[in-house]
Amino acid sequence: MSNNYQDWVRRFDLLDDSDRRKIRADIEGLQWRPKISVLMPVYNVSARWLELAIMSVRRQLYPHWELCIADDGSSNPEICAVLEKHRREDARIKVVMRGANGHISVATNSALQLATGEYVCFLDHDDELREHALYMIARALNQKADLKMLYSDEDHLTPAGLRYNPHFKSDWNPDLLLSQNYVCHLLALQSQLIKDLQGMRTGIEGAQDWDLVLRASERLSPEEIYHIPHVLYHWRVIEGSTAQSTSFKPYVLEAQQRVVREHLERTGIKHAQVLIAREISQLKVFFELPEDPPLVSVIIPTRDQVKLLRRTVDGVLKNAYRNFELLIIDNGSSERATIEYLESLKSLPNVRIIRDDGEFNFSRLNNGAVKLARGEVLGFLNNDLEPVGDAWLAELLATLCRPGIGAVGAKLLFPTGLIQHAGIILGIGGVAGHNHKGRARFETGYCNRAILRQNVSAVTAACMLIKRDIFERVGGFDAEKLAVAFNDVDLGLKIRQQGCLISFTPYAELYHYESASRGHENTPTKFMRFEKEVQVMQERWGETLLRDPYYNPNLTLESEDFRLAFPSRAVRPWKEQ
Repeated sequence: MSNNYQDWVRRFDLLDDSDRRKIRADIEGLQWRPKISVLMPVYNVSARWLELAIMSVRRQLYPHWELCIADDGSSNPEICAVLEKHRREDARIKVVMRGANGHISVATNSALQLATGEYVCFLDHDDELREHALYMIARALNQKADLKMLYSDEDHLTPAGLRYNPHFKSDWNPDLLLSQNYVCHLLALQSQLIKDLQGMRTGIEGAQDWDLVLRASERLSPEEIYHIPHVLYHWRVIEGSTAQSTSFKPYVLEAQQRVVREHLERTGIKHAQVLIAREISQLKVFFELPEDPPLVSVIIPTRDQVKLLRRTVDGVLKNAYRNFELLIIDNGSSERATIEYLESLKSLPNVRIIRDDGEFNFSRLNNGAVKLARGEVLGFLNNDLEPVGDAWLAELLATLCRPGIGAVGAKLLFPTGLIQHAGIILGIGGVAGHNHKGRARFETGYCNRAILRQNVSAVTAACMLIKRDIFERVGGFDAEKLAVAFNDVDLGLKIRQQGCLISFTPYAELYHYESASRGHENTPTKFMRFEKEVQVMQERWGETLLRDPYYNPNLTLESEDFRLAFPSRAVRPWKEQ
């Protein structure tokens, strides 16, 4: 399967005359045609790039716009000539010439003062909008009029005009936003909202757009934020631009660190560590444990395989977080070494061995253990894990113990060091697959998502922490119809139905000797059971499995490596009319 972006663009992302006619007809049929104010701060840019940026607005298929330009004291006389030419030619273009340079936040705020539209969006002076960008915003607003923040996918543009390096983004992902400004371009905000926020903050140049998104999000519900899964913005890469690398502007990382730290403080998350990850020019956030650390009930179902079990139990007993109890569900062990080992654990004050000789049913075993557990946090572990270091449980718990988080999962590694799990993607193979499966342990992954905390649709129950009240509210694992496979995916979807988020943290790592204890799905009986569980998931969740909010429809469902989708699953609304 091709992963060539230029080929993908040619086949799925170019507009022809038929598309343009349909878009114009669709615009005429919109019940609401809001005016959109495009804000453009300008400072000593090449006249060539400025001309292209302005023309990308003037060529918009959606005509209900105004372009508000604030020149920030440019010394290049060509800029004034370009701006004056376009202002004379199109009455929708407004220009203010600032007498002195005030930097990008001040200049953007000057442009904002010119704006009269119901919504504003932002265009850098050397970038370009797709010709249907503003139409797609207006179209989304007609579908859901209460949206207050919208953002799209984007790609990069060489000086020669070649498109490359697309960023096909997640839907609203607040945990990911703490490490990277994945929202970036194209961003549109309700005008009243940005005015209530008093525009861009000054003194944080290089992070002013990230700061604006964070401050806006503090006033919005997730339902008021919308991701348009189409490339609507071309970010031009020229020497010294942030599009090339933040290392060209070292002050940017310090400003980004500051705005994330201040956002966390404003939202009541105190004492979090916000660290600069210079190797990826992004941030890593580490949360503190609550002042009153909760009891964690760690539950491990097992049968024989004492060498595997001992490694897992040792990782629990030696972990740095001490307020835990360990419940081992012995599902019919018969090997002498295992029985003797389990007997030796009974003398430990925080360990209980529970015998259950019933048929293996992962969901039933764990549900039964929960009834005996005392903790307000439940930890589900397979018996074939080996933690890396002793901070894994504390990291999982600190990630979980925040408002709105229902469950959290860890980064799991195959014994070879390759990634086995970095969160779950819906739709892979018809039901679900694992993010970045098969990538190297320290590989950054798609847009650094293999090494950053983020929200996901589900996490594997091979290593999962969940708040007990959430687990009980959704009815736990489905022991009747999902005995072995997909019970964790089903649980994750039920958690999200309750309005809770699920997080994946790469900062808790464990080796997973997957299926070493109970074998692979390689017998006729196991295969039939697996196929039945696939059918249960597809009948229960239907289209939900084909639209993972954290996985872009322009990415494939045929593999777990974030390749391009051929064809794209993104809906082109004008083609549906």
